[in-house]
Amino acid sequence: MVILGMDLGSHWAFIVWAYAIALVVVACLITWVLADYRVQRRTLADLEARGLRRRSRQGAPAGKEAA
Repeated sequence: MVILGMDLGSHWAFIVWAYAIALVVVACLITWVLADYRVQRRTLADLEARGLRRRSRQGAPAGKEAA
């Protein structure tokens, strides 16, 4: 079988499935990271709304961001 000008020979099905599975795995990992990022941001916003602050901001003057 010839795909994109490459002759994949008798192993074309294995090659195509391997790329397809790799693509699905990478897409799942990206989705997982984005979902976890949203959860962490929500959790942090909830904690800050309750009055808890990050340790890096405790010594910072009011209205100034810590480095």
